[in-house]
Amino acid sequence: MAADTADGTTGTDDADRRREQHGWYFYDFACSVYSTSVLTVFLGPYLTSVAKSAADSGGFVYPLGIPIRAGAVFPYAVSVSVVVAVLAMPLVGAVADRTGRKKPLLAAAAYLGAAATAGMFLLEGDRYLLGSLLLIVANASLAVSMVLYNAYLPQIAGPEERDTVSSRGWAFGYTSGALVLVLNLVLYTGHESFGLSESEAVRVCLASAGVWWGAFALVPLRRLRDRRTAGDAAPALGAGAVGAGWRQLAATIKDMRRHPLTLSFLLAYLVYNDGVQTVISQASVYGSEELGLDQTTLITAVLLVQVLAVAGALGMGRLARSHGAKRTILGSLAVWTLILAAGYLLPPRTPLWFYALAAAIGLVLGGSQALSRSLYSHLVPRGKEAEYFSAYEMSDRGLSWLGPLVFGLAFQLTGSYRSAIISLVIFFALGFVLLARVPMRRAIAEAGNPVPERI
Repeated sequence: MAADTADGTTGTDDADRRREQHGWYFYDFACSVYSTSVLTVFLGPYLTSVAKSAADSGGFVYPLGIPIRAGAVFPYAVSVSVVVAVLAMPLVGAVADRTGRKKPLLAAAAYLGAAATAGMFLLEGDRYLLGSLLLIVANASLAVSMVLYNAYLPQIAGPEERDTVSSRGWAFGYTSGALVLVLNLVLYTGHESFGLSESEAVRVCLASAGVWWGAFALVPLRRLRDRRTAGDAAPALGAGAVGAGWRQLAATIKDMRRHPLTLSFLLAYLVYNDGVQTVISQASVYGSEELGLDQTTLITAVLLVQVLAVAGALGMGRLARSHGAKRTILGSLAVWTLILAAGYLLPPRTPLWFYALAAAIGLVLGGSQALSRSLYSHLVPRGKEAEYFSAYEMSDRGLSWLGPLVFGLAFQLTGSYRSAIISLVIFFALGFVLLARVPMRRAIAEAGNPVPERI
């Protein structure tokens, strides 16, 4: 087996490294359809309708005897999935680094999530509990798999090429999301011509995302390879490795305190990414409730975001090569702030302007996420990739409740979605300041990694 080089990549020829990179891209291609078609478009409204069919005359369902409004089932299930993911991600990351066997864990998480998503075809009638359980399993599995997927980046790409490789991964994901969403919309809008009811069409759309996820996950699982680590002397996967994983996790938390600049970047990312995720999750609510736009307009806008996010991820990757990843991210945060200001001023019932706003979001969405991932990869000590990326993924997913909370409180206090959307400016402004204060070259050097010529 080839040894690892000083920059963390494999000491084999360029063809082998490119082969791994191309395989790595395809995991984004495989799993992104879940985020787009399932979470963003179809599952929320459909699961809510299933829960309403199971509700009593007062509109309540009673899981475990607890009264819950049917309309709250979907967000509650998402919240539970986040808790499950937060508990699982650091443990899986620690075990992966301890054993050096990320690929079996990635396969297990990917196929558990894909199977749960495909199982959503059974979601009919009043089976809201089944739908909630499948959502929790699929969402948590996606989060765990992304920890392992992201941890490959510093091993398959050298410091000078990580911005490009990370951006291409995001571009692959947005491409698949847009492609499958187009196919799903054709099926959904023309379900009668296919001999399907509306409910059956939605269930096919949900299940197809799971089939797609599982099928294309085969590509990275064939091309990526595990690297041996110092922990390979320990038992492989099993009870011993799990116990060692918990001990390693505790050591990782202590170790991260020895890298305060890495933690400073994580804090900045937590803040501005929370703003990004909240804009994405609440844009449809803002469009329908404040701007009076119909469902077709909102779904088409989501598709536009997916298509332009591909160009945005690749374009910002090129900007990073000439201006540095940190400056490019800071520029994107300024654009996000302008997007919120434009959204606040947007007149109601003007689909054209809403599409323009969606286009702007698409152009900065993929790039800001891709470059954040590549920038963080420089701050991870060698041999701790999966554990440190579990902390990154927890920042991405586990703490994504704060933005929606601010959005909801602003609406509750003012009764205006315009006030709620402009309240999110604080996340981008504070994130800009926190990121600008991180001395990236010193942070990379202190993590023990080679400093790229341009960062």
